[in-house]
Amino acid sequence: MTNDPHGVAEEVTAPATGAVAPVVDLPAGAGATLPEQVAREQVVPAARGAAQHEHVAVQQRTAELFTALAGEESPDERARLHERIATLNLPMALHIARRYRGRGEELEDLQQVAAVGLMKAVQSYDPSLGRDFAVFAVPTISGEVKRHFRDKGWSIRPPRRLQELSPRVSAARRELEQESGRAPTISQVAQRLGVDVDEVSECLAATEQYRLHSLDELVAGGDDSRTSVLDTLGDVDAALESTVDRLTLAPLLASLPERDARVLSLRFEQGWTQNRIAEEIGVSQMQVSRLLQGILKRLRTAMEPAA
Repeated sequence: MTNDPHGVAEEVTAPATGAVAPVVDLPAGAGATLPEQVAREQVVPAARGAAQHEHVAVQQRTAELFTALAGEESPDERARLHERIATLNLPMALHIARRYRGRGEELEDLQQVAAVGLMKAVQSYDPSLGRDFAVFAVPTISGEVKRHFRDKGWSIRPPRRLQELSPRVSAARRELEQESGRAPTISQVAQRLGVDVDEVSECLAATEQYRLHSLDELVAGGDDSRTSVLDTLGDVDAALESTVDRLTLAPLLASLPERDARVLSLRFEQGWTQNRIAEEIGVSQMQVSRLLQGILKRLRTAMEPAA
């Protein structure tokens, strides 16, 4: 059983060799012309036949190399034969890796993991059991890829039980949606799987943590192609903490005598010095200082009950 939330539990039915039949893009339907019908009846079977022939050739050559490996005692020569077998069957491993692309992991990483699985299959295969190598290698490679999703794919690893439940939930949701034509509820998924609703809810929440997104990731569809997620996040307004004080202070300022209000405006809004204010209103700098202290003290006292 696999453990990724994107349906990696699907059974891989890769071809028995690395050969993949080429896709022939031909129109279908009764409206096809005679040359198109001939192409469909002759070219496609020919392509499949070529792929099957290549499969047989690869497997025959693989069997020959394993026969040579069985009678070889030199470590260096055995390593060389292992490498030749792996190279010969590498297209099969790459084909299996492609089956898992688009599920949260880079294709190159999956190909590397599949190659590791292929080498494990080469080193542990026993020809004396009478099985074709591909029959043994396909589940071995697939298992290696699935373990990669289970052990390396999660950015934040949930409990093992949730990892194992995740692909079952994904499969059940797809089945129910196909049956009803709409997204299933959590209770419907739980009933289909025979588990508690809370367990399905926990599994879905854990699935959201499978792949975390970077704040530096570019926003798709933005006006500026270089806009990142971080650029779209709001910041704390520096004036937010003083909002209550401003609202409380506003009526108090409106009630000040005209001279006191002007002195406060000149000092704190326009940034005048006390000497300049003194010259403006015709008093000494010391008087301005005392005047400011008195005004501020009255304002603080008036604000205390509202604090």
